Amino acid sequence: MKILLVEDSHIERHRIGGYLTEWGLEFVAVGNGTEAVKLLEGPEPPNMALLDWMLPGLDGIDVCRRIRTLGSGTTYIYTVMLTAKNRKQDLLLAMAAGADDYLAKPVDPSELRARIMAGKRILELQQSLRFAATHDFLTSLLNRSEILAAIERELSRSGREGKPATIIMADIDHFKRINDSMGHAAGDEVLKEVSRRLKSDLRPYDVVGRYGGEEFLIILPGCELTVGTRRADEIRNLVAKDPIFTPFGTTSATVSMGVTATSPGRDHSVSDLLHEADVSMYAAKKNGRNRVELFSARARQAGARQS
Repeated sequence: MKILLVEDSHIERHRIGGYLTEWGLEFVAVGNGTEAVKLLEGPEPPNMALLDWMLPGLDGIDVCRRIRTLGSGTTYIYTVMLTAKNRKQDLLLAMAAGADDYLAKPVDPSELRARIMAGKRILELQQSLRFAATHDFLTSLLNRSEILAAIERELSRSGREGKPATIIMADIDHFKRINDSMGHAAGDEVLKEVSRRLKSDLRPYDVVGRYGGEEFLIILPGCELTVGTRRADEIRNLVAKDPIFTPFGTTSATVSMGVTATSPGRDHSVSDLLHEADVSMYAAKKNGRNRVELFSARARQAGARQS
């Protein structure tokens, strides 16, 4: 957790910063609302803000309102207002502006620590709920709706910046045989291990999700089709390389992969990309499994016959 301390008094900033340091908390301190907003709207905003009400330029209420206009797509920022104001209408004004808590000044260290601990628990719960809503419960990969939304975002970015992106559809070969011979619990273990291998060699900004059943989608931003196909083959090798050990016995797994890519100037939709990756993946199945096929007219014909 990272805390933003916004306090115009150098003495108070030093005093409260000393408490945060003593408690082993990561924080950054600024002296006015304008600096605070820059950090809050940056690429890695803090999780919690301790806001003095009276600030030069933008005051604490203005900053709090700005936090709440950042949108639901960003990390939630838990906000504690620090102020000598103690009237009920002041408390209501702070809460109406979006503050989560309110602490009277001069700040008592034990009360401050209690507020921070309570905020930390709420942030952890919020993060847990968000993860559960966006990730597949078995594999911990992005779930179907999130991976499709990620493709939509990447398609928009690709069109805006003129950069390609590779989309890979992967399907575990003969997965039904694993379920039939070893049981569904073993099948779940295989799904989890294949998922781990699929993402083990990805870049931090690559994305992988469970599309459904034993099918997965991988997004490689900035990769044109040739590079994306090579990366797909490297990932395929990682999946097939080692046996998979489960409590129910040892097995192995391979994947068939279909690859397509966005390209500048080409008019395509998410459904177009999914169709291309899908028919290419089925072409890989038809051509022997445990292989990669890139989208082409030949792959379209093979995939259409297989499907």
